[in-house]
Amino acid sequence: MNVFSCSTNILNGFYDISGVEVGQHFYWKIGSFQVHGQVLITSWVVIAILLASTALAVRKPQTIPTGIQNFFEYVLEFIRDVSQTQIGEEYGPWVPFIGTIFLFIFVSNWSGALLPWKIIKLPHGELAAPTNDINTTVALALLTSVAYFYAGLAKKGLGYFGKYIQPTPILLPINILEDFTKPLSLSFRLFGNILADELVVVVLVSLVPSVVPIPVMFLGLFTSGIQALIFATLAAAYIGESMEGHH
Repeated sequence: MNVFSCSTNILNGFYDISGVEVGQHFYWKIGSFQVHGQVLITSWVVIAILLASTALAVRKPQTIPTGIQNFFEYVLEFIRDVSQTQIGEEYGPWVPFIGTIFLFIFVSNWSGALLPWKIIKLPHGELAAPTNDINTTVALALLTSVAYFYAGLAKKGLGYFGKYIQPTPILLPINILEDFTKPLSLSFRLFGNILADELVVVVLVSLVPSVVPIPVMFLGLFTSGIQALIFATLAAAYIGESMEGHH
């Protein structure tokens, strides 16, 4: 009973996380729901950038790729390598999911540093990277959880749940809690790093506006890319783990 009580508390914690606020926010009312409007705006901008870039890349495909087509083919090969390394021989169907997660987080992170969100004034709050909001990172983490549960059930059926009593039934509580802590760690790692990076840049710009923030911004771009890679790699690793049944 303690295990299920703890699991219920963690699920309730996910709901409470959606109420976490850092600074002011611009809210939209959709029916009886209240959503962070600025997160939807910046997410739509990121999606539009990805769709426009993809359209340009496939508009006139060439046998010998050049320009943006060459860049996207390099990114695709990179994502395929990551997926194959973490998932194994059955990585193929998961490349689109891992690639989408990686590209969305990568462009979202970089948008916080490169796009002039601050010049757009809102009635309340301000625009920032989508991954600067805990709701976005929790949503991505929960999508990852759904994906690896689906992968395990599709591969093994109900036998997938046998992993919870391996290598011994004594570890059942720990194995159950592990599936709840994975999305928690994914979401808070990404949210914390992106928020901290943007706060550091804002503080340095206010203190030393001319020189010091520039190398910090370049470092932020590097760490933002690393965070996207870490998230995508862990998502692929969890999917591979659920399909193979090892820890």
